[in-house]
Amino acid sequence: MTETDLPYLDVPPLLVAGSSDGAIERARQTAQAFGIRLGHAMRIDDVPSRLDRQASASALWIELDDLGANAEDFISAVNSEVRAGRYPAIVAASKNLLDPLAALFDDDVQILIEANEAERTAALAVAFAGRGMESRYSDVASDRNAERLRQLSDEVSRIASTLARLSAGPGAPPRPIDRGPVADIPQVAADTVRSVIRARRLRARFFSEEMFADPAWDMLLDLLQAEISQPRVPVSSLCIAAAVPATTALRWLKTMVKEGIFVRRADPHDGRRVFVELAPQASQALRRYFAEVASVPVI
Repeated sequence: MTETDLPYLDVPPLLVAGSSDGAIERARQTAQAFGIRLGHAMRIDDVPSRLDRQASASALWIELDDLGANAEDFISAVNSEVRAGRYPAIVAASKNLLDPLAALFDDDVQILIEANEAERTAALAVAFAGRGMESRYSDVASDRNAERLRQLSDEVSRIASTLARLSAGPGAPPRPIDRGPVADIPQVAADTVRSVIRARRLRARFFSEEMFADPAWDMLLDLLQAEISQPRVPVSSLCIAAAVPATTALRWLKTMVKEGIFVRRADPHDGRRVFVELAPQASQALRRYFAEVASVPVI
């Protein structure tokens, strides 16, 4: 099938940028699978100048094998376009680029880590939905994207439920986490939190990990353990602790930051890395939770 045979959407073309010829070709294949007209394809070094003169686009897809020495230039240009609302941007990359991408790109830029075909087309569907565009791609892709969008909605709902459980006692109506001054915050031993994390991981010996996926809780526990032991947690480490695909973990992380539960801190020694920590009110809620359950096993 040639590009002229594609069932084009009646929307502006998709811009494509890549760090190599192979990366650009992968982006082309994603555009073809989605059924959208492909616009200009370029190397990432050409992104700033191209965006300056681009009249319109449905979205910008960036495919990365690595980051060059001048990555900050094209990333700054992309962030500016997304902030201005000109079009959404999606970045697909391998897991070794997770930390620098999370540090350099704005939260409104979708980041996909080693994503499969369904995740890639779903990312485009999310981008188009955010712009109010109606798509007419194949039924198969539509089913996949609809399912992924339902999963995203479920993830946001689960975050809200987790926050309610942390901030309200048993039987109490859900309430926001108290952000005011708090005294007598219970102390929690690092060994206690480590034991809970270890017990959660042991379940995978007997059952599929997918049965117990709860990335928000896993990340909360990991950050509490770090807070007590005082190590700093980079984005990549927190995504591993979430025990879900990195793309899903990133989405949770961004939502938790927006909700004021996690805080991102720039690494003062490395501009391509950020650390994540618990916001004070989240730390207080977790410590109170452990004090409430006391000696009852927590998994």
